[in-house]
Amino acid sequence: MGRIILGIIIMAIGAIIVLKAEWILRNMGAIAFFEQHLGTEGGSRLGYKLIGIVVFLAGLLIMTGMIGAFLMWILGPLLKFGAPPV
Repeated sequence: MGRIILGIIIMAIGAIIVLKAEWILRNMGAIAFFEQHLGTEGGSRLGYKLIGIVVFLAGLLIMTGMIGAFLMWILGPLLKFGAPPV
């Protein structure tokens, strides 16, 4: 039950970041990395939206209980090389 509530809260935070990207940009300022790599006008805005989408998806994975399997899928190849041979 706690996992579901935590996932919904994280998903709501991600949605707010996506919806309020312009407000966040005005209050937090531009991020040089996003401006350099995502475009000249609005690169930071797009970056904030991408961060919001990642946060939303992380909340969805937490809510459904799939975060462990997802992390093992992402990090599995890296962890396999560090494991001792069997």
